Amino acid sequence: MITTDFVPGSPCWLDLGAPDVSAAAAFYGPVLEWGFEPPEGSGGSDGFLLATRDGRAAGGIGLLTERGARSAWMPYFFTPDVHETAASVLRAGGSVRVEPRDVAGWASMAQFTDPQGGQFAVWTPGPSGGGLALVDDPGGLCWTELYTTDAAGALAFYETVFGWQRADTPMPGGRTYTIVTPAGQPPERMHGGVLEVGAAELALSRGAPAWHPVFTVADCDAATAAVRAGGGGVAAGPEDAPGIGRMSVCVDPSGADFVLMTPAGA
Repeated sequence: MITTDFVPGSPCWLDLGAPDVSAAAAFYGPVLEWGFEPPEGSGGSDGFLLATRDGRAAGGIGLLTERGARSAWMPYFFTPDVHETAASVLRAGGSVRVEPRDVAGWASMAQFTDPQGGQFAVWTPGPSGGGLALVDDPGGLCWTELYTTDAAGALAFYETVFGWQRADTPMPGGRTYTIVTPAGQPPERMHGGVLEVGAAELALSRGAPAWHPVFTVADCDAATAAVRAGGGGVAAGPEDAPGIGRMSVCVDPSGADFVLMTPAGA
């Protein structure tokens, strides 16, 4: 489960780079029952919107400015020292996409690319405590998942950078799904998984390894219907995953992929 008592290597923020911030907000609002507002003190001058539900921050949407980049969700993992993590990424063979910097006193952050091409970021909340406040409940992030062409290489990299613990789970067809947990934490703090796939299975990310978020919803079928009604697409599901929940793999109108899940027993 993902929690808000962040520890090194645990998910602590999430945002979407969108070509049209207002259009993205109009899409995700009905799907995840989010409201949107500029971050406090920002004045809304940069167009960034904070996604909230019941007054709790669930993530953000900002303007996609990188030339040639696709619209995608970016997971941020907690670190007590953004600069030290950046050095660790370089030592482990990754690269720095966005140098460590402060975000209006709200947080310190940096963005990276792992050796296989998966993009991720790190985040140190500022004095105001910026970060995810809604997790696991409906509308909140409940899991992070990396599809990569080299699971062993990716896991070695992230273990070097974050110290993640791993547990392998066999899947049908001889595949292995690796569950990851922050260093020194019990199994119930597992927060994501890594799956090796072929390049042909990465069509949603243009063939590149990619992280995608899983959001909790109260009714997967209803939320998936809202995806279609809002002009998005459904790549798979809704379907039941025994012991896990009912899930669908979705794509927003700008091509960003994400997963909706109603946990088993919810």
